[in-house]
Amino acid sequence: MDFLIAILPDGLPLWAAIAAIFASFLTAALTAAFGIGGGLALLAVMSAIFPAAAVVPIHGVAQLGSNAGRFYLQRKDVVWPIVLWFTLGSIVGAFAGGRIALGMPVWALRGGVAIFILYTLWGPRPASLSPGKKTFFATGVVGSFLTMFFGATGPIAATMLSAAKLDRLNTVATHAACMAAQHSLKILIFGLLGFAYAEWASLIIAILVFGFIGTATGTHYLRKMPEHYFKKGFRTVLTVIAFYLLLAAGLELRTG
Repeated sequence: MDFLIAILPDGLPLWAAIAAIFASFLTAALTAAFGIGGGLALLAVMSAIFPAAAVVPIHGVAQLGSNAGRFYLQRKDVVWPIVLWFTLGSIVGAFAGGRIALGMPVWALRGGVAIFILYTLWGPRPASLSPGKKTFFATGVVGSFLTMFFGATGPIAATMLSAAKLDRLNTVATHAACMAAQHSLKILIFGLLGFAYAEWASLIIAILVFGFIGTATGTHYLRKMPEHYFKKGFRTVLTVIAFYLLLAAGLELRTG
């Protein structure tokens, strides 16, 4: 037990590390079954248990592993022109958002994450735009800028891809490639801005390993669960977590 505590980042309790690893497994299984949604769930959990400055960088590593695995398995179905323009836009957005994200106070990060989750779950869907080079470039800019704060902006890219009228395989594969590129940029920017990934190395490895196991397990088991029942439960749990984060943000703002 002492050894496990010794390899964790300073100040992170063992229960939080175990919770993050378990959440990585469950949310990877969720994403494997439904294609999207696990990133939001993992972000909600990490926001509740990690130091604010570590939430988005570590979440980015976990999401890179998840999306890179799906991208590799489905690489033949990727629509590369979309990935190119999305990635170019992501470069702009990541550099613009990175410096602001590191300076955000705890209450702002948690409150922002809660609002983002609630809007994604219950807010109106944006009207589909006519997809093209400029559209996917702009989507990359906006999504990458926001992901420096909120981490899980996969629904933004997914909404735009749905307007491109791609088939199911093209949509899922291209989305995985876009997200892998975006999270890679995010990790790079946070590293350049001084986030100490080395201190989190042991936990990162565990999160990636259990995330892969979750992906394999979810593919086998979660597809058997009634979709309407699971989606209702998923939205309910996320909503409860979002309101918890709003409450925590309010208390932190009041006491800060």
